[in-house]
Amino acid sequence: MGSTAEDPALPMPVAELEPVAGSSELAILRSRGRVRGVVALLGPAFVAAVAYIDPGNFATNFSAGARYGYALAWVIVVANLMAMLVQYLSAKVGVATGRDLPELCREHLPRPVSLGLWVQAEAIAMATDLAEFVGAAVGLKLLFGVPLFPAGLITAAVAFAILALEQRGYRRFELAIVGLLGIVFLGFGYDLIAVGADPSGISSGLVPTFAGSDSVLLAAGIIGATVMPHVVYLHSALTKSRVSCRDDAERRELLRFQRLDVLVGLGTAGLINLSMLFIAASLFNRTGHADVDSIEAAHAGLGHLVGGGAALAFATALLASGLSSSSVGTYAGQVVMQGFIRRRIPLLIRRALTMLPALVVLGLGLPATDSLVISQVVLSFGIPFALVPLVLLTRRPDIMGPFVNNRVTTAVTACIAGLIIALNVYLLYATFFT
Repeated sequence: MGSTAEDPALPMPVAELEPVAGSSELAILRSRGRVRGVVALLGPAFVAAVAYIDPGNFATNFSAGARYGYALAWVIVVANLMAMLVQYLSAKVGVATGRDLPELCREHLPRPVSLGLWVQAEAIAMATDLAEFVGAAVGLKLLFGVPLFPAGLITAAVAFAILALEQRGYRRFELAIVGLLGIVFLGFGYDLIAVGADPSGISSGLVPTFAGSDSVLLAAGIIGATVMPHVVYLHSALTKSRVSCRDDAERRELLRFQRLDVLVGLGTAGLINLSMLFIAASLFNRTGHADVDSIEAAHAGLGHLVGGGAALAFATALLASGLSSSSVGTYAGQVVMQGFIRRRIPLLIRRALTMLPALVVLGLGLPATDSLVISQVVLSFGIPFALVPLVLLTRRPDIMGPFVNNRVTTAVTACIAGLIIALNVYLLYATFFT
């Protein structure tokens, strides 16, 4: 089916605003007041941020903290800073051009390249769903004792319910996602207070260093779990028509709020990721339980060493993470297909296709945490395919107009893409040749 102006898979413009003669949507929103006006303009980055704390992060961050203590904290910080720049550029694409990144790829890149990007993006969507479905299923099992395969089906049903909110307006969907993000934040905030952290260990962990080749492999997994290719595509779609701007001056004003949105939303995700590593370092590495290498083991360790409240907070945060990130992943999949090939399929069919590998993993009883880590490694290979087009397109004045990237921004983003590509090459070598 071809795209239409009312395509429900794409973000909706601001609705139910009282018309004011001569006023733009941005002016109407800003007229709500200092606080309400700002809050009304926030949201897209929080939707993107959910992907940065999906269950794959649980696996990599807890493994890193249990094995190496605080040593890889700097990797999380660097990955989060990279994510902030990347997501802001994606948001800027939507505001500046009124197009999302997949649409721009289709319009300005050779057709074989665009089709190739679409195929790999669909493969990455399956890897994303693997992490999110398995994580949510494990959360349901830990909380309620639900077997993994039925738990995966429950996850699919809840994800559909969350996505249905978007059909009634983007703000309901955003608020549901922000609420689940808040549950994750509170869960790990509680656990971090219960466990505590070593300030000197945190300080030393912020100094870039590796602890052998295995730590480099895990660092690549952390970056793969942090910089998520599907939300690089999605963020531009969330901002392209959310608020209409009359001129470039209003677009510049809107971009200032997008920077704030990214800073707060991605900053929250970064704090959550750091708290995971700090909890694992303080609880497991310090007490000699460096062999904690699964989500179930982390949950059991929290319950045994800290108490049932800490274990409950962990499992609840895991479930909220899986449900929210699964919904966002499906939303991103629709944006990718719509943008690259101007087609969309019913949401039920898309969800069934992308969740199939996850249900196979759950049905066969394969190790959940190992599957999560592998999915994050696969995701890290998809990152350059989103970043390289982002760099190439945002440096072109004919596309971005007055909002074209300056040379420094282009150089920094290109370095980020180069670093991730280099890590992936090392990952291949370490996995298959050592």
